Amino acid sequence: MTPLIPGLVAKKFDAINSAMNITDQRRQSIDFTQPIYRIPSQLVGKTGSAVDATPEGLKGKTIGVLQGSIQETYAKEHWEKQGVTVMSYKDQNMAWGDLLNGRIDASLVMSAAGQAGFLSKPQGKGFGFIGKPVSDDTILGSGIGYGLRKGDEATKKQLDAAIDKVRADGTIDKLAKKYFPGIDVSVKITTITLLAPAVDVRQGLFYTRHTPGYV
Repeated sequence: MTPLIPGLVAKKFDAINSAMNITDQRRQSIDFTQPIYRIPSQLVGKTGSAVDATPEGLKGKTIGVLQGSIQETYAKEHWEKQGVTVMSYKDQNMAWGDLLNGRIDASLVMSAAGQAGFLSKPQGKGFGFIGKPVSDDTILGSGIGYGLRKGDEATKKQLDAAIDKVRADGTIDKLAKKYFPGIDVSVKITTITLLAPAVDVRQGLFYTRHTPGYV
């Protein structure tokens, strides 16, 4: 558990704004706003590498991950159980060092962190994202949002309204292009129909409500 969650629960502050992914595990302790943006997780390795982000494609390979990260959880759940070697590091820079030295074949990271922390730097020359982003909403989350105390509907309502506003006026897209160039950080929006009917007893009417949902 991130150390910020106990502070939130203890009412030391009212919200967590630290690029926190909305995951099922965290939802057990806190609530979230709607997701603001979504950073995919992807392998970084040598350009042109034959490594593929599947258990079959990673057979015989060694993958580095940050200790305690959702990427570590994903790699251990999806790959290590299939015989892929997963090495955990206390510091991502240690993983980059081992990637440069050939001790690992690739590192699974949030793509924005991989771009800013390694690929955009001189030592990242000859390396790049390999394969497609991995996907598992249960482990990796459905996007990044503000963490809130359980039941704090007032704060959630205020922040959700603010997020709706900056999404509608294009601010989120503008910032994404500036800080995450070439990375799709959009949150997919779908319309969800609530099947349970609402009843107006006076009018004798039944109806369903349509509300935007984020996946």
